[in-house]
Amino acid sequence: MAIKTYKPTTPSRRHMTVSGFEGIDKKAKPERSLTEVLQKNGGRNSYGRITVRHRGGGNKRKYRVIDFKRDKTDLPGTVLRLEYDPNRSANIALVQYEDGEKRYILAPIGLVPGQVVLSSPNADIKPGNCLPISSIPVGELIHNIEIYPGKGAQLVRSAGVAAQLMAKENGMAQVRLPSGEVRLIREECKATIGQVGNTEHANVQLGKAGRKRHMGWRPTVRGSVMNPNDHPHGGGEGKSPVGRPGPVTPWGKPTMGYKTRKTKNRTSKFIVKRRNAK
Repeated sequence: MAIKTYKPTTPSRRHMTVSGFEGIDKKAKPERSLTEVLQKNGGRNSYGRITVRHRGGGNKRKYRVIDFKRDKTDLPGTVLRLEYDPNRSANIALVQYEDGEKRYILAPIGLVPGQVVLSSPNADIKPGNCLPISSIPVGELIHNIEIYPGKGAQLVRSAGVAAQLMAKENGMAQVRLPSGEVRLIREECKATIGQVGNTEHANVQLGKAGRKRHMGWRPTVRGSVMNPNDHPHGGGEGKSPVGRPGPVTPWGKPTMGYKTRKTKNRTSKFIVKRRNAK
């Protein structure tokens, strides 16, 4: 998918780029039966305290309910159109099944309106089809991967990403994730064939601060320019160093490289190779 640039009519316009939205139906409104109200919380929890910093404002959105379970088994569905989804980096596809029900799925590369998709152990190895990992050939690119059978896909859902099925043995499959981590996943878990579309998403330049605000992000301020009572890095005369052995959070905990994963995590046995293994 191409990247669209603009003539530099303003300083911010000079560096601004957007997705070309090729194949996306720009005039289509989201399917009403598959949308929900998305309440904003500005990064606050139920007590009104900020638990996620730098959030607030932004354009109003409606949430599109995505079918991550793909539990319409052995029932073909026709892709009606591809749509933009403001809630995720990937584009989505509206699918109508033979019984008349409509559902949204993530749109992989190569999926076009009019194409038939199927969720079945006997489905063809084509982009958009969903199969149990036991039915997928080794070496195939997959996305939208379940961790627990029947729970719905939790892995490899962002724009342009894909995992590769490396091996299958004793009811478990080795899958190399986009991060480089190789992980064991049960063969009963479902996955979708192909690579997630909208691959140029990572190359889009926002161009101006206002566009970040439209997305619901508020300004991020460095700790070193704060006062000592606001951040452990604050204070000092001039451009002082942080005054600590390494970077810390606003609450004094180590960050940026500090390992936060539990050493006795019960799922560690499923990791064959860590993403940062030398």
